[in-house]
Amino acid sequence: MSTAELAVVYAALILQDGAVEITADKLQALVKAAGVTVEPVWFNIFAKALEGQDLKELLGGLSQPGASAAPAGGAAGAAAGGDAPAEEAKEEEAEESDDDMGFGLFD
Repeated sequence: MSTAELAVVYAALILQDGAVEITADKLQALVKAAGVTVEPVWFNIFAKALEGQDLKELLGGLSQPGASAAPAGGAAGAAAGGDAPAEEAKEEEAEESDDDMGFGLFD
């Protein structure tokens, strides 16, 4: 990541920490105050990408690998009525039957 991109990311984090809406103008003002030269397109890209997003929530999921995936998997299993383990058993049986076809690769 370039220095310019990092400057915009840090500016977005500062705005989020201050509970200020992240806009291209505010990002540009912070980066300019820091004395970093950034192409204007980056401000719009970051502002549009982060519009309506909660950075604390986004970054909180990074520190705990799999934390967001576990509830989703549990909910899907409950919604499916417990069919997932049965499907796994069928797949394992199919794999075992492939191994016992009566001939080998070099027979």
